[in-house]
Amino acid sequence: MAMFIKIYEENPNPKEIQKVVKVLKEGGLVIYPSDTVYALGCDITNKSALERIATIKGVKLEKANFSFVCEDLSNLSDYVRQIDTSTFKILKRALPGPYTFILPGNNNLPSVFKKKKEVGIRIPDNAITNALVHALGNPIVSTSIHDEDEVIEYTTDPELIYEKWDHLVDVVIDGGYGGNIPSTVIDLTGPEPILIREGKGNLEI
Repeated sequence: MAMFIKIYEENPNPKEIQKVVKVLKEGGLVIYPSDTVYALGCDITNKSALERIATIKGVKLEKANFSFVCEDLSNLSDYVRQIDTSTFKILKRALPGPYTFILPGNNNLPSVFKKKKEVGIRIPDNAITNALVHALGNPIVSTSIHDEDEVIEYTTDPELIYEKWDHLVDVVIDGGYGGNIPSTVIDLTGPEPILIREGKGNLEI
């Protein structure tokens, strides 16, 4: 049974945040709110936790397209190759916000992602997410949760999420009702930005 922890976005309680971070550091899986939909995440440095997420999602870990949720742009150089000024300006204008940017990965990627040439970077505009990443001290690897429906439906009620996921994860955070529109995904690895998925963000590039 997972823990069900209420955290208020207006003022995340540091004690509750630390409880969740302890679970993350021990290799646990956490469902948490973001500025778009609820997401499933784990500590980027914990291989067994990454394997668990890949199993749940039914994908091979080395081929999985998970996002790296960072605290701010200063984390980028840890995993992303040198980017040019125009790319940086786009990131600075859009983040924090409801976007996933695909960027060229560097050699510091965790070993399981070494073969990946690119990474998806998220910096959500959500105080709970930011507090978690800050307290953890490194990014959370993340993937959105949705119903196994022909039409993708994102569950917005944390209590319903808990009912469905309590045997698969270690913590479900109740951060209030979530959104049902995922992040906008933009590929910045080429000479021109390419819109991969239209979501919540509406960025004029």
